[in-house]
Amino acid sequence: MEIALVTEGTYPHSFGGVSVWADQLVQGLPQHDFRIVALVSTGREPVVWELPKNVCALDLVPLWGHQAGADRIPRRSRSWFRSLFKQLLDSLLDTTDEQAAQRSFEEALQGLFHYAQLEDLGAAMRSEEPVKLLCTAWQRLWPAQDSKRHIVSDSSHVDDPTVPGEPPTVRDALAAVELLEHALRPLSKPVVHSDVVHCVTNGLAVLVGLAAKWSFGTPLIVTEHGIYLRERYLEMKRSPYRWPVKALNMAFSRRLCSLAYRAADLVAPGNQYNARWETRLGADPKNIQTVYNGVDPAAFPLAGAEPETPTLSWAGRIDPIKDLETLIRAFGMVRQEIPGAKLRIFGGTPKGGQAYAQKCKDLAADLGIADVVAFEGRVDEIRDAYAAGNVVVLSSISEGFPYTLIEAMTSGRATVSTDVGGVSEAVADTGLVVPPKDPKSMAQACVSLLNDPEQRAVFGEAARKRALELFTVDKAIGTFHDIYTGLRERADTEVAKGTRIGRRRSEAEIA
Repeated sequence: MEIALVTEGTYPHSFGGVSVWADQLVQGLPQHDFRIVALVSTGREPVVWELPKNVCALDLVPLWGHQAGADRIPRRSRSWFRSLFKQLLDSLLDTTDEQAAQRSFEEALQGLFHYAQLEDLGAAMRSEEPVKLLCTAWQRLWPAQDSKRHIVSDSSHVDDPTVPGEPPTVRDALAAVELLEHALRPLSKPVVHSDVVHCVTNGLAVLVGLAAKWSFGTPLIVTEHGIYLRERYLEMKRSPYRWPVKALNMAFSRRLCSLAYRAADLVAPGNQYNARWETRLGADPKNIQTVYNGVDPAAFPLAGAEPETPTLSWAGRIDPIKDLETLIRAFGMVRQEIPGAKLRIFGGTPKGGQAYAQKCKDLAADLGIADVVAFEGRVDEIRDAYAAGNVVVLSSISEGFPYTLIEAMTSGRATVSTDVGGVSEAVADTGLVVPPKDPKSMAQACVSLLNDPEQRAVFGEAARKRALELFTVDKAIGTFHDIYTGLRERADTEVAKGTRIGRRRSEAEIA
């Protein structure tokens, strides 16, 4: 069987928990071929993972970078594109009938897919036509007769461009259309013809799976390690765009995620927390199957003796979503109670994250603890990072089902974690869980464990037992094998009965 595994910004071009999960999945199912479809920035990113032998292809889908071709719409397809793009905009701006708008969005998106397969969608999106259509649509929301609320040529006089209700500008329209052009690029790529499409995130990656489902009836699986829409809201909140651009962009993400939940043959979140979010966002509870991340117990034996110096250990990528600032502030409070304590931070800084890493180092310096906060960088064996601390800390503001946590648990270390995503599901009563962005609570929990070796030992033993029972890689891989084979068999049966649109690949094609 061939499985198309669709990623965005992760495997095989970067390290991190999602990439670990993807590599485990591919290596754990050598009887299947995997086509990796990677949504990337420019297509020039280096591959940092050694691809297993059962990876039959690596298809890149660059979302940014210049695209060659004319920036105009052929006369033969101008009215077709105008109709589809206007329908898309109306579905994004309509707040009166949610269900009708969602149906209209799906129709427009599928129409744009067919357009993209026959014409140059990128050229159409880069023409002036979509900007004109968006300005016209916005004018209906900001009537021209109100002199304070109309499409203006620039934003120099707008007092607060981040406030909802502020009038959009032509510059906003240009920015919003540019974002949509990049978002729609996957629709122009050749349609993957695999037995199953498995998207390891919601959002733009799902466009690859929807294209295959529309074309061939290919079963679609969506797995979210973190809730894509929630993380997009957090990302957009920090973005420099004005409110009208943010609102349109988030409407597109919201409609796309909702469509993915409804179109997927199976939604397979990494934890029950995600499953609850997905149900609220439109997924059918009967169509959800939670599959927890797993680790290889052989790779994470008991960590052994603790360091003599009271030490907190953290592992992950240096990124704002990991909220190292709260960790550093908490550690400053820990030092007031335990003057000899140290904090060791293990993990690399992704491209574009250097400013945040420096901000964290500057914070440690401002707090007078720079000499006892060590930024260790990447470590060859991640288990060494867990062994380096008496307590392993997770400080994120958003997570799915974090590998660092279940790896630390498998290693038998006591943990202090923020209550985000599936963290509480993982920890249960084998560690301490505190509110996110709360340095005081985190500090109190760390101090209590650093001062109580007996409790650390109890937590560590219980955590390892729980991880070995519930969170092993063999358990996760076996579940996905059953999912893949079950979906293929069901799809073949439905095609034979005429109840599934599209066709399945023949055995000759598969061979």
